[in-house]
Amino acid sequence: MRVGQGYDVHRLVEGRELILGGVKVPYEKGLLGHSDADVLVHAVMDALLGAAALGDIGQHFPDTDPRYEGISSIALLREVGRLLEEAGYVIENIDATIIAQRPKLAPYRPQMAANIAEALHLMENQVSVKATTEEGLGFTGGGEGISSQAIVMLANMRDYCYDDRIAGSGCSSCPGCGRDAG
Repeated sequence: MRVGQGYDVHRLVEGRELILGGVKVPYEKGLLGHSDADVLVHAVMDALLGAAALGDIGQHFPDTDPRYEGISSIALLREVGRLLEEAGYVIENIDATIIAQRPKLAPYRPQMAANIAEALHLMENQVSVKATTEEGLGFTGGGEGISSQAIVMLANMRDYCYDDRIAGSGCSSCPGCGRDAG
């Protein structure tokens, strides 16, 4: 088993949409960033990459590359999922927390978790998204920004396979989860 931890923070500004977990959340401000600045998904991606010792999102999707300007973080998450599969890792679970004083996020959390699960070909019960405030303290409590933390657990695909012939060819021939790898 491998465990990874991720953290991200972005400043709230006017004139941007607020995207969290791939959900457009109605609010008068959005997060400033090169991509859609989805702090939740960024924290999840960093946790996944870290657990697999594959670097971080800045290495894979640098903010100096115009290809990633305004891109959906969910699209980048799909790419991280592909990298994990190529490296032979299976995601056991994801536990993430959004830290924001405002807006209230409870109504949007189930869809955020569903979006992350869909992007990574997981069951929804493998993804937990929580939200909390900082009781008015710090930059998140003062409404200057939003941060997120994520913890993930990975397993090596070889731990699921009883036969080296299956492990060598990846999901395309693995009968383990019954998921169509196409």
